[in-house]
Amino acid sequence: MASYDVIIIGSGPGGYVCAIRCAQRGLKTAIVEGRETLGGTCLNVGCIPSKALLHASHMLHEAEHNFAAMGLKGKSPSVDWKQMLTYKEDTIGQNTKGVEFLMKKNKVDWLKGWGSIPAPGQVKVGDEVHEAKSIIVASGSEPSSLPGVEVDEKVVVTSTGALELGKVPKKMVVIGAGVIGLELGSVYSRLGAEVQVIEFLDAITPGMDAEVQRQFQRLLTKQGLSFTMGAAVQSVAATKTKAKVTYKLRKDDSEHTVDADIVLVATGRKPYTDGLGLGALGIEMTKRGQIAVDAHWQTNVPGIYAIGDVIEGPMLAHKAEDEGMAVADTVAGKHGHVNYGVIPGVIYTHPEVANVGHTEQDLKEAGTAYKVGKFSFMGNGRAKANFAGDGFVKILADAETDRILGAHIIGPAAGDLIHEVCVAMEFGASAEDLALTCHAHPTYSEAVREAALACGLGPIHS
Repeated sequence: MASYDVIIIGSGPGGYVCAIRCAQRGLKTAIVEGRETLGGTCLNVGCIPSKALLHASHMLHEAEHNFAAMGLKGKSPSVDWKQMLTYKEDTIGQNTKGVEFLMKKNKVDWLKGWGSIPAPGQVKVGDEVHEAKSIIVASGSEPSSLPGVEVDEKVVVTSTGALELGKVPKKMVVIGAGVIGLELGSVYSRLGAEVQVIEFLDAITPGMDAEVQRQFQRLLTKQGLSFTMGAAVQSVAATKTKAKVTYKLRKDDSEHTVDADIVLVATGRKPYTDGLGLGALGIEMTKRGQIAVDAHWQTNVPGIYAIGDVIEGPMLAHKAEDEGMAVADTVAGKHGHVNYGVIPGVIYTHPEVANVGHTEQDLKEAGTAYKVGKFSFMGNGRAKANFAGDGFVKILADAETDRILGAHIIGPAAGDLIHEVCVAMEFGASAEDLALTCHAHPTYSEAVREAALACGLGPIHS
């Protein structure tokens, strides 16, 4: 029986970052992982492989639509799907091997197998029981489905199956217009599939700024995706090679069917806590199946903590990473902190979509007096040169203090641009602080500055 200061269950972004931080704090640390590779869902079947396919398919789109205008003549590339999947696998391999190297570098033991907690202070992996002063559950999440929809990962797939299809389908139906559905729908649309997105609500990307939602849907429609909104999927009947999706429109209760080669179920994710033995330990859970924790990420059982997708909050890799560092500091006797008001969200379509802080709807509901600064990428020289003029930057600031309350970006490199606003918000900056900061020209970042200027006297290039 090995004894540790900390054992972390799960090696996703939350778990492995937590392990490194614990080791940096001088704690004897082990990480439990049942997969053959480290990195969890994100590195193996999530964020990283999907970004590889998004990048490859975007390059194809550029070749087909913009190369000729730049004087790059010749036949557009054909798609070698097998090679594209190999590229994706290589990308995964580089990242998972990188995490394994980091574990060795920081002297973190990898306990290979699936973990459970037979008693406080104990973690069982296989037939061995290990002791730990602190146990941190970072077991992540798994795709959730709908009643009447049976996933086989061949015809009816989750994001996992969608990343390794045998071929590019002619027709794909995506159930759910959230981040995962739109990203993977974009990939297959660019590769030549006819993609239809069926969404229960009346707007895509629930919870996002309404103005961004509308423009985003228009741009995706222009790219070839079709949307059926306000539709409740009743069932999916699959054969070996096809599927029939039945749905009802909420406005008139009319029933419709649509055939597809592949159905992607992208209706969200749920915490993965199977086999951990939490019930026997008496660990409190929320109504949504999440592990209940206090302000220090500790469960109701002393010495057992939880972070990431298994607890409340957005299911984002970087949120889990922040919690991983914070809980590591906490168990090391330091002060761990996460600013939940400044956690950005990004959708890696083209254009990208990013947000941080409050939406206008949030501020209206709270009765907060605010002002809006907006700037279109059509007024940005770099964006126009790169065929990336679609979209805008919107900054929301307090009407009295000018403090930045939120930002919403749809446009080129939005996922990178959002971070200067995150840093500004972390320091309690005003829109004027951002507006008075010199930005290099010509860059996409100038659009952020112009939106900040629009919160004051007005933008320069609009």
